[in-house]
Amino acid sequence: MQRRSFLHSSAALSLLGLGACATTSVPAKAQVVVIGGGYGGATAAKYLRLLSGNRLQVVLIEPQPAFVSCPISNLVIGGSKQLADITLSYDSLAKLGVTVVKDSASAIDSARKTVTLASGARIAYDKLVVSPGVDLLLDTVDGLRAAHASGQLLHAWKAGPETVALRRQLEAMPDGGVYAITIPEAPYRCPPGPYERACQVAWYFKNAKPRSKVLILDANPDVTSKGALFKKVWAEQYKGLVEYRGQHKAIGVDAKNGVIKFEVQDDVKANVINLLPAMRAGAIAVQAGLNNQANQRWCGINYQTFESTAAQDVFVLGDAILAAPAMPKSGHMANSHAKVAAAAIVAQLSGWPVNPAPMLNNTCYSFVDNQQVVHVASVHAYVAAEKTFKTVAGSGGLSAAPTTLEGAYAMNWANTIWADTLA
Repeated sequence: MQRRSFLHSSAALSLLGLGACATTSVPAKAQVVVIGGGYGGATAAKYLRLLSGNRLQVVLIEPQPAFVSCPISNLVIGGSKQLADITLSYDSLAKLGVTVVKDSASAIDSARKTVTLASGARIAYDKLVVSPGVDLLLDTVDGLRAAHASGQLLHAWKAGPETVALRRQLEAMPDGGVYAITIPEAPYRCPPGPYERACQVAWYFKNAKPRSKVLILDANPDVTSKGALFKKVWAEQYKGLVEYRGQHKAIGVDAKNGVIKFEVQDDVKANVINLLPAMRAGAIAVQAGLNNQANQRWCGINYQTFESTAAQDVFVLGDAILAAPAMPKSGHMANSHAKVAAAAIVAQLSGWPVNPAPMLNNTCYSFVDNQQVVHVASVHAYVAAEKTFKTVAGSGGLSAAPTTLEGAYAMNWANTIWADTLA
């Protein structure tokens, strides 16, 4: 088993630009703490172990008992999947030697290199990985915080109990009712996600509540991802069922009367309101002062390594970062970030040169019903002269049309990335 792990990590070292460097160069007592067990953090924890030949001590801090995937979670809302289908254990990471701590990080002291947990315990680190996801800024929409706390209005933008609760609201809605989803101004987590969700709700209504309606109320002037593909589906597959309205920025909500208020446009009334407010880097990044970009919403990083520009030896991954040009905030992208950061950390701790030309890839599948899927894909190369990532010309692309074959690809992608992140 030890030999197989060593061969695995050696192959990964080569793949990530570390060549044939000996893993024995990694200090055996060095400790890396990882905050957040999502696509970025869990992948980082795994690859830190693998790329160091299992020599690094890796501690993963995550309050949730299991990994629940945001990708594929819209199918739970549509009714073709259950939450159990997208829930996975952290046990395999523990078997790889990652110490999984079920707790929340409440404070980072980058000067003393410690993380304080909600329980009061402190953990020291040599390197720190912060993958906190996003916080939803409920107070940017008047009345939303109280409505969300009461359970009346849900965002369900973090997969879990809210995902199931939103499904229950749709089930309870009378046929002939209105479901409204509001979309914040970009950037936000998962650009095509709201439009996929609208498709899933429309598919459910078409089969169970055909007199109902889906309203998409978008703060952006137009669909931000896969626009032509989504619009074609709405016009053909869900004709008369889905209505899209651009430049509808939500500023207030009256939960008691089911009314959404907008910056310019008239109020909208709906039976089920799924309001997505503006987002920023997760709370622990804000506490630590890592959110130093774009009006303190996102975290600045050195794109070659993902090391924070606000704190030395702290690396930030996933949705929390200020994204490079054309870089989406997605689960797949967070998984890619994690591998580059893990390789850079192992290189730094070992005294090796950091990979000068890291690359990232991304694929995002969207289910337009329970079987048919469209995708967008891209490859991103680090451009040293500009100190950022840029998409590789001719890479990736869009689906021509939804197909059931892509539906099979999408589920294979999900199973593969779940294994790559956790197994």
